[in-house]
Amino acid sequence: MRRKNVSVRGNLVREMMQNVMETSLKEPIQNGELRKNPVEPAWVCPSGYEYEIIEEGAFHMEYLRPSGVVTGRVILQLHGGGYIGPMKNIYRRFAVRYSKISYGGDVLTPDYRVAPEHPYPAALSDAAAAYEWLLNEKKYDPENIVIAGDSAGGGLGLALGLYLKDHNLPMPGGFITMSAWTDLTNSGESHKTNYEIDPLFGNSTRNMLYDSSYIGEGDPKDPYISPLFGDFKGFPPVLLQAGSYEVLLSDTLSVAEKLKKAGVKHRLSVYEGMFHVFQMGLDLIPESREAWEEAEEFLRIVYQINIKPEGKVVRKVQNGQKKSVRDVTKLLIAMMKKELDK
Repeated sequence: MRRKNVSVRGNLVREMMQNVMETSLKEPIQNGELRKNPVEPAWVCPSGYEYEIIEEGAFHMEYLRPSGVVTGRVILQLHGGGYIGPMKNIYRRFAVRYSKISYGGDVLTPDYRVAPEHPYPAALSDAAAAYEWLLNEKKYDPENIVIAGDSAGGGLGLALGLYLKDHNLPMPGGFITMSAWTDLTNSGESHKTNYEIDPLFGNSTRNMLYDSSYIGEGDPKDPYISPLFGDFKGFPPVLLQAGSYEVLLSDTLSVAEKLKKAGVKHRLSVYEGMFHVFQMGLDLIPESREAWEEAEEFLRIVYQINIKPEGKVVRKVQNGQKKSVRDVTKLLIAMMKKELDK
């Protein structure tokens, strides 16, 4: 448990979500209509970054890189949305944040195919294709790849890890999950204990968590659909974050228990009073800010990034060649932070 007391701002945001959900937006949010048809302004790539859309067969990917910086590090971000929602602007902001907290790392976000038009195994196939693109096309070392995802994307990331292990493909350096949906049978205890307090998916079973169109003709207990039922032995380190008010809390707690039994290094953080994917608050609420700081700490460990007291990176890869440099300019980090805070 990360916090014993909920921040005033965190409480306020959760209560506002509860009020909104109990009025006009509850049904379209819970059943996924807003996710299927998002109405958003065009996203403008922040200065200091290069942004490229990669066409990969039946789907496309968004590739974000800091201009003039090559670290050899990359985050494979798998977005949430209940397996029915496409890529959204919040995940583009997440990509910028992931680049910042990995100290100039690249970020690849596949806009994988979603249900009901494309049920399982479409999302997993696309995620695997994105991972292999990083390995084979861009030549990233597997230990320098971290797979990160929230909600359905968190579950998809763990399912991808099981797929890689089963097919004798190189494993990544680590995993980050935020409010991961790992059990599509929805059998966790928190579906009952948090039923009345979850501001997003509580007080109803008429939502995208139930009768998921992603399952299709598959078995919801298939580990590639519900990674909770998989064998995590041999996994690299995993960071798991969730909010204590989530109906999906058990999905994270149960995976953490299985990781422990499998001898996998992991860190479990349950943020008191927080809701599903509260990390979307970025710097707006203390708990979200703390969660991103924790993710940064995890990435420093996975990537073995050494920081001098004044905040300079000791080791870095430049221009595609692995060599040390004397510093990573404070200007670059400040520029990234400025863009994120807009």
